[in-house]
Amino acid sequence: GAADMREHVETLARVCRSFVSAHPNAGLPNAFGEYDETPEEMASTLREFATSGLLNLVGGCCGTTPAHIRAIADAVRGLAPRRLPVRDLAA
Repeated sequence: GAADMREHVETLARVCRSFVSAHPNAGLPNAFGEYDETPEEMASTLREFATSGLLNLVGGCCGTTPAHIRAIADAVRGLAPRRLPVRDLAA
């Protein structure tokens, strides 16, 4: 799920000089092949990523539904995207 990406997204945001995007799945499939991470859980986690300045673009992958995308959009609406590092072209 989204929370499992935190360490990796944080590392990317720290070293990447371009946009950082995250498209987590809704957890791993359970015994019935369904995904258990709710839209609210995913949206809350991704909002925290965004408020921490880690993301420029966010979406969803396996197991996400229109309800997940709607919740994510609502959670990050109005938040500033990650600021790109300034490149020193003289160095």
